[in-house]
Amino acid sequence: QVQLVETGGGLVQAGGSLRLSCAASGLTFSNYALGWFRQAPGKERELVSAISRSGRTTHPVDSVKGRFTTFRDGAKNTLYLQMNSLIPEDTAVYSCAATVAFSERLYYRSNDYTYWGQGTQVTVSS
Repeated sequence: QVQLVETGGGLVQAGGSLRLSCAASGLTFSNYALGWFRQAPGKERELVSAISRSGRTTHPVDSVKGRFTTFRDGAKNTLYLQMNSLIPEDTAVYSCAATVAFSERLYYRSNDYTYWGQGTQVTVSS
């Protein structure tokens, strides 16, 4: 049974930092491309960053480029999202997602992903 469990969310002031973790189990971690998504109240879920199965390739969206970094640790079967210089517009529920990958391809759409975590709330106060 595949499980993705996010931790690390919370309340932070604007300009602060948080690191989210997504612990994966029940899958061969290196066979999966991963992604971070977020959904703010009243808005659609959007991609934050995608990462290839090796971790060598990432694609952060423009709104977080230069502030957020995505990386993965195969020894720990864990995906990370390091978030710096947070702004109130980053407030959302953040979820990690996984899909089996046969190449270094990145996946950008939520429909591309098979497995999802339950999400963790990030709130940035002004």
